[in-house]
Amino acid sequence: MKKIIFILLLTTQFFFAQTGFEKGNALYQKGKYEQAISEYETILASKNHSAELYFNLGNCYYKLNKVAPAIYNYEKALVLNPEDTEITNNLKFAQKLQIDEIKVVPKVGFSKMIHDFTSIFHFNTWAWISVGIATLFLLFFIGYYFSESALSKRVFFFGMFVLIFLILISVSSAISEKNHFETERPAIVFAEMVLVKSEPQNGSNTVFTLHEGTKVFVLESLDNWRKIQLTDETEGWIEKTAIREVK
Repeated sequence: MKKIIFILLLTTQFFFAQTGFEKGNALYQKGKYEQAISEYETILASKNHSAELYFNLGNCYYKLNKVAPAIYNYEKALVLNPEDTEITNNLKFAQKLQIDEIKVVPKVGFSKMIHDFTSIFHFNTWAWISVGIATLFLLFFIGYYFSESALSKRVFFFGMFVLIFLILISVSSAISEKNHFETERPAIVFAEMVLVKSEPQNGSNTVFTLHEGTKVFVLESLDNWRKIQLTDETEGWIEKTAIREVK
């Protein structure tokens, strides 16, 4: 009985979420962006999340020239669907509204080469690649086991070694990307303007100033303060109320 009630609740929740999503889309098409946002936010309040929902929210805020929430929602959408080129393109358009222009310090060395390779795919994609290669390995093993020709056995045997090597690479890449995803804490500045301090206290020296929409990375938390790093590797302390973490 409890299972039936649970299924009914899920079905009802999904139905209302879909209805709200469609209402939001209709309002967006009519240019009623504030009302569309209200519909989308209602869906989020019911714990229903999707890349499409965050993407549409980002579009609404972009139309209203609200740079911080636009970038924030595009970033949220990319977390759920990192390979969507449309989300990436809209995010780039929104970032052009930013005041701060932070340079990206290029990474060098062997670690950069490794990260450049593993970041080709999302960790879920790497996992599926591993499954595909493992399936191919099983087929090669079956071919080796049932093959009667010595040449065929050699081919299948060599193929299994190659596939084992590829499995190790894909699994390692998936683990590396997942660890990077879990440890990285991106955030968006929501305050119109905020002073970044050298220490986690208001009386400390101001290191630099940030404006809304700028992306930062949280390195450390201390009470109401967050230690952040920019893409140019500049660091400082900022009040947690000035930013909103993406994940």
